[in-house]
Amino acid sequence: MTETLDIQITETQSSKLSEIDFDNLAFGKTFSDHMFVADYKNGEWTDLRITPYQNLSISPANATLHYAQSIFEGLKAHKNDNGDILIFRPEANAKRLIKSAERMCMPPVPEELFMEAIESLVSLDKDWVPNKPGTSLYIRPFQFADDPFIGVRPSETYKFMVLTGPVGGYYSEPVKVKIEKHFTRAVRGGVGAAKTAGNYAASLYPAKQAQSQGYHQLVWTDGQTHEFIEESGTMNIMFVINDTLITPPTSDSILPGITRESALILAKDWGLNVEERPIKIDEVIEAIEKGSLTEAFGIGTAATVSHIAVIGYEGTDYELPTIETRKTSNRLLDALTGIKMGQIEDKYGWIKKIG
Repeated sequence: MTETLDIQITETQSSKLSEIDFDNLAFGKTFSDHMFVADYKNGEWTDLRITPYQNLSISPANATLHYAQSIFEGLKAHKNDNGDILIFRPEANAKRLIKSAERMCMPPVPEELFMEAIESLVSLDKDWVPNKPGTSLYIRPFQFADDPFIGVRPSETYKFMVLTGPVGGYYSEPVKVKIEKHFTRAVRGGVGAAKTAGNYAASLYPAKQAQSQGYHQLVWTDGQTHEFIEESGTMNIMFVINDTLITPPTSDSILPGITRESALILAKDWGLNVEERPIKIDEVIEAIEKGSLTEAFGIGTAATVSHIAVIGYEGTDYELPTIETRKTSNRLLDALTGIKMGQIEDKYGWIKKIG
């Protein structure tokens, strides 16, 4: 780590580490001993600090509570057999947070600050990185408006924070999804390409309706015609049809996933047929009926690869081929996992090592 930023560190006097059952880790419920905080005021990021994990005190008039200027990222750290901590593509997360900030009219967090905040925090809480198969340290950087002001305008003050916590798998089994043709995750010209909290809030109600019908997640379609596939739940989506890997192109209504980009780089390097193009619902259903669709999966940080076992559409559940037969998605999962764990050569420079 480059020693350029002055980060004040206050260590906890009472670690919670001994209380954690690392054999039974839920996702997003356990947090490490410390957190990073920085304040934006008078045009600069100030008061960089790592403190014990604790609750925040904010004004009831806090701008984020009323107008939702809030963005975040998600990435993971793994521990290899040598005890090194490996973080997958943090620079890409830093760049995406900057793009989200621009769209949400927020000051960017410089990449140097983003990287040093994560490295310092993870180094301090390195014993929280689990080493059991299927586990990792989840890292959640986020930024939000901090003005105690009720008025529709960009905030003048902000907080940038980083939390970490050990996690198990996000999905424990292949998922059953429903194609959504009424509700919309994002529209062209909106904020779908920004990783902002409001996108996820808007998805909760339709997702809950689908879950009450026995589905795990939704497959989102375009907001204008509801004819084209866009995303799967909280992930990008990919299909294998006629031995071709197909995924919708990113746009201002589709989040540019870092795992998605990594998978496409791998697939192209392997010489697989890859197409980034619009894909209609009708094409997917027809391919299932003809037997030419052999794989469908979500891809993202939380699950890496989440196999889709069933696609529901207009009252019919279409069962997809068994997981064991899925050559492309299983190969991608093995390769991405191997790179993240330091078991496969990282020829792309994706891994940031913290000793």
